[in-house]
Amino acid sequence: MNQLGTSVGLLKDTAKRCRRHIVNMVHRAGAGHPGGSLSAIDLIVGLYGTQMRIDVANPNWADRDRFVMSKGHASPAVYSVLHEIGFLSQSDLDGFRTLGSVCQGHVDMKWTDGVDFSAGSLGMGLSFGIGCAFAGRMDGKDYQTWVMMGDGETQEGQVWEALMSASYHGLNNLNVIIDRNRIQNDDFVDVQMEIGDIASKVASFDWAVKEIDGHDMNQIVEAIEWASNTDSPCAIIAHTVKGKGVSFMEDNPSFHGKAPNDDELAIAMEELQ
Repeated sequence: MNQLGTSVGLLKDTAKRCRRHIVNMVHRAGAGHPGGSLSAIDLIVGLYGTQMRIDVANPNWADRDRFVMSKGHASPAVYSVLHEIGFLSQSDLDGFRTLGSVCQGHVDMKWTDGVDFSAGSLGMGLSFGIGCAFAGRMDGKDYQTWVMMGDGETQEGQVWEALMSASYHGLNNLNVIIDRNRIQNDDFVDVQMEIGDIASKVASFDWAVKEIDGHDMNQIVEAIEWASNTDSPCAIIAHTVKGKGVSFMEDNPSFHGKAPNDDELAIAMEELQ
C-alpha cells in the first residue's frame, strides 16, 4: 500500500533524498530540528518502505498501520517521507513552519494527512500508542502500531509506566523504536541525565528487545521484520548519530534545534549528493 521501493538500495536512495528535504525545509523556515530528524530518517524510511500498511488515497483507512512520532519536533523527517509516499506535495514542504501550513513545527494529526498523533510534550507517545493497540484488539483489527521515541525522552516517568502496562496486557501489536542518538535539547544525554543501558531496562519490563545500528539499512529492515512477527511488545534500540549525513551537524548539540545558514546549506547539499 506504500510507494517506497522495498530493496535496500532503493531505501538508501530514498533516505538520502529525505535528508536533502529535511535540511532544505529547516533552512527555508529559518527554524526547526534538523539533528534528530537526520538521526531518525533511515529508520522511518525502512519502516514505511517495508512494513507500514497505508493507503495514500484513504488516509483514515481503519485497517492502516499506525505510526506515532512521539519525538514530534523531528517533524521534518516525517514530512519528507510523507512527501516521498505521496501524502504531501513539494509546496507543502516549502510551507514548513509557516502559518496555516499542513507542515507545522510538531506533527499534528488534525493538520496533516498521514499523521496519526499530535505531538507536544515528550513522553506521551507510547501511552497513545498503547491506546491505538488496545483499540485494534478491541475492534478485531490486525494493524500494527509503531511508536518512535528519542532517548532523552526516556527520562520521562510516563514512558516506564507505559512499558509496564503494554507488557502486562500482552500488546503484541505494539512496537517501539528508540532513536538512541545520545543528544537531547541542551546537551549530551549523559550530561543532562544519563539513562544507562536502555535495552536491559526495557527488557526487564518483559519486552522483546533488539539493538541495531540505526543507519545500517540491512539491520533496520531485519529488525522491523523481526518486530512485526514477534508475539510480544517489541522495542528496537537504534544506535544513531544526531545530524547523520551532514558533517558539521553530526554529534553537535547546537543543531538539535537550529537552522543552517546559507553557507552551511551549500555544504550540506554538497555532502548529501
